[in-house]
Amino acid sequence: MKTFKRGIHPDESKQATENEPIKYILPGEHSLMLYPVAQNLGAPCEPIVEVGQYVKNGEKIADSQAFVSSPVHSTVSGTVKEIRDNVLPNGNISKCIVVENDGLLTEHESIKERAGFDDIPKDELLKIIREAGIVGLGGAGFPTHVKLSPPAGKKIDYIIVNGSECEPYLTTDNRVMIEETYKIILGLQIILKIIDTAKGVIAIEDNKPEAIAAVKKAIDGAKNISVEVVKTKYPQGAEKQLIYAITGREVPSGGLPADAGAIVDNVDTVIAIHRAVLRGRPLMRKVITITGQAVNKPGNFKARLGMSYRELIEVTGGFKTEPVKIISGGPMMGVAMYTLDTPVIKTSSAIICMTDEEAYIPPETACIRCGQCVANCPSGLMPLELNKFVLHGRIDEFLKYNGLDCCECGSCSYVCPAKRHLAQTIRVTRRSEMAKKARK
Repeated sequence: MKTFKRGIHPDESKQATENEPIKYILPGEHSLMLYPVAQNLGAPCEPIVEVGQYVKNGEKIADSQAFVSSPVHSTVSGTVKEIRDNVLPNGNISKCIVVENDGLLTEHESIKERAGFDDIPKDELLKIIREAGIVGLGGAGFPTHVKLSPPAGKKIDYIIVNGSECEPYLTTDNRVMIEETYKIILGLQIILKIIDTAKGVIAIEDNKPEAIAAVKKAIDGAKNISVEVVKTKYPQGAEKQLIYAITGREVPSGGLPADAGAIVDNVDTVIAIHRAVLRGRPLMRKVITITGQAVNKPGNFKARLGMSYRELIEVTGGFKTEPVKIISGGPMMGVAMYTLDTPVIKTSSAIICMTDEEAYIPPETACIRCGQCVANCPSGLMPLELNKFVLHGRIDEFLKYNGLDCCECGSCSYVCPAKRHLAQTIRVTRRSEMAKKARK
């Protein structure tokens, strides 16, 4: 089976939710919905509404003039109560527009269905995607209209729809492939109209037989679209690793997927494109896995953006025991949270509520130079050396040894017998240097 070089095989821990159908939930009447203006990579938005203003479901409430940005929409109807700072699931602080839900879900006039997309020009399709506020829903949060506008001279041969979902515990992509299959196909056909030089490939790990069967049945007769079953291995869903698995091409150091002639989009991102173009609906919901041994009723839930994590946990069954750790996202790349008073945002993927048994990590000890982190790094880096450079402030050497090529998958920390904080130190430094680079 197709795969990438190196990588690891952590316990999948998906059994609690992989067969749980997606349940649709709504925030309660009078709930306070928080809409951060910074939910994407690139420039944050600014509010375009005022305190006291009445907004409708699907109405744009924040935007930016920057190209690499993505607008924010209200996901309920109600009144803007305030604009204030609040913590996000990733620990960052963002200005948030607070809307009190009136429970009516009165829709904005801009939401209108379309009969098809054959007659819509490419530029107009990109504008629709941009105005819908669609970003990468696999976790990166890169504005999709930018990704689908490759630099001049970059020929795109492959549109890869990422259905790998290699992160342990997470099962939302698996469920949407089973339950909303036709939307993925239509969304991919829209992308293939925009990038008409490419062929579409839907990549699914071999541990998802039901999803594979559903997608293969749905593409029967579809032109220029195929399914590739890839090996179950972590991090198979990482962009560069998936491109290599499907095409055999390597994204150059410091380069972009377009440099390898490919664009990768998550399955739910492709569904969001279908919803925006054919149903006229902006990005307003996220499918989230709620799981862990501390949870009463693990499952997959379709929640409105802006809904509080605390309310989400309560309406889906609450805790059966007080968790010792709550992670937003997966255990490999997610962030441990110190509060549930944070909103569902575009990049939310899971809430993992762990008991002592699940959360235990042995204390960090001295490196024994076994080389396991090097042998398993999917990016071909030397994590032990990068960690040393960071701890000693030798940032020039960190950059020289391609620290920016780290995909932050956490494989190095997982395999380290000394439980060195390799991924953590590399991640913090990488993000700091990437921010400096972006400012320049």
